[in-house]
Amino acid sequence: MMHEINTSTQTKTKKPGLRVGIGGQGRSGYGIHANTLAEIPDHFSITAVADELPERCIEAQSRCNAATYEDYRPLLKAGGFDVFVNALPTTLHVPATIEALQRGYHVVCEKPMAATVKEFDAMTAAADKAGRKLFPFQNNRLQPFFVKMQEVIASGKLGRIIHVRSHWGGFRRRWDWQTLQDNLGGSLFNTGPHAVDQAIMLFGAEKKPEVFCRMDCRNPFDGDADDLCSLTLYDPEREAPLIEILISAYVAYPFERMYTVSGTQGGLSGGPKHLQWRYFDPQKAPRQEMWPRWSEDREYPAEDLPWIEEEWKIDEELARGTSGYTLTSFRCGPMGFYANVHDVLVGDAEPIITLSQVRRQIEVLEEAHRQNNLPRKRGGRPQTED
Repeated sequence: MMHEINTSTQTKTKKPGLRVGIGGQGRSGYGIHANTLAEIPDHFSITAVADELPERCIEAQSRCNAATYEDYRPLLKAGGFDVFVNALPTTLHVPATIEALQRGYHVVCEKPMAATVKEFDAMTAAADKAGRKLFPFQNNRLQPFFVKMQEVIASGKLGRIIHVRSHWGGFRRRWDWQTLQDNLGGSLFNTGPHAVDQAIMLFGAEKKPEVFCRMDCRNPFDGDADDLCSLTLYDPEREAPLIEILISAYVAYPFERMYTVSGTQGGLSGGPKHLQWRYFDPQKAPRQEMWPRWSEDREYPAEDLPWIEEEWKIDEELARGTSGYTLTSFRCGPMGFYANVHDVLVGDAEPIITLSQVRRQIEVLEEAHRQNNLPRKRGGRPQTED
C-alpha cells in the first residue's frame, strides 16, 4: 500500500543526481544510508522509501518528499529511481536484491549479503543477466584507520606480516531480532562482515583462507544466535598471515587496542582514531651469528635494535558523524562508498568493493556457521520468497 503524498509538490520539485529508493528505514537504512545520501544531494536524491512503520514513512515524506510504501515490493514495482538500497532485515537481502535487479535497478545491499555462497552467486548471476551493478555495502573497509593500516603494511616497513589480531565488542545484553537464528542474527552475521571483510584484505583478497571457528550463545533472554565468536583464518602454506578475530558481547573492560599487527621487522597497534607502529631497518640492525652450543652466561640472546616509531591520528574533519557499537564508524566511510557508486554509474570508475572479495567473505561466514550448529529455540529459517 502506498502512503498518501502531495503529488503536485513532487512534480514541481526537480531532484538532481541518481535517484534512490531505500528499502528499510531502521538503524542502517535511516541512520547510515539516508543520512549519508542527504549530505551529497548533487550526486543522489531519495525519491522512494519503504518501511512498515507509518511514522517512518511520514518522516521520509517530510524530509525528502519521497514516495513511501509499507512494503518493498510495491516500491520496486512502482519504480521512479535508479538505485535500490537494500537495508531491509537480513532474511530479505537475497530475495529483495534479486527482484530489484530483475526489475532493472542497480542495487546497494547491506551486510551480510547472503548466508551462503549459493545465495550470493544467485545474486551476482541476477546482476549479470540484468546488466545492472550490484554494490556490497562494506563501508568500514573505507574507514581512515584501516586505509592507513593497509598503507603502512604495503610500505614494507613492518616486514612480512605473520599475525593479525582484532577485537570487536563490548558488554551488551540484547533482546532484539538480531539475537535469533531465524532472522540470520548473531555476532558473526551482524559484526562479522566488517571484521571478516578487513581480514580478507589483510590475508590477501584473492587467496582462500582455511577457517577455524568456535561460537557460543549465552543470551539471558530468548535469543539463540551467537553472541561470542572466535574466528581464525590461516594458510596451510604459511604464506598469508595468521588472523584471529574475537567478537564478543561479554567484554566488561574495553580492549585498549582494537588491532595488533605483527611483522618480521616491527608491528602496528591501534584503532579507529589512533595508530602506532614501530619498525627497524634490517640493514642497520646488528649482525648476529648462531651460538654453537647452549646459552652464554646463562642468558637468552639480547640486542638493541634501531627502532623507528611513527603514529597516525584521525583528522578532525573526518572524525564526524559516527555509527556502530563494536566499531567507531565515521561518516566518511559511507560517503566514500557512495562517491564510488556514483563514479561507477555515471563515469568509468571501478568498484572499490568487489564482488569477488565479498564472495570470499561469504565463504568464511558459511564455513564458520557450518562448524557451529548452535541449538535453536525457535523453528527453522523462515521462507521469505512468495
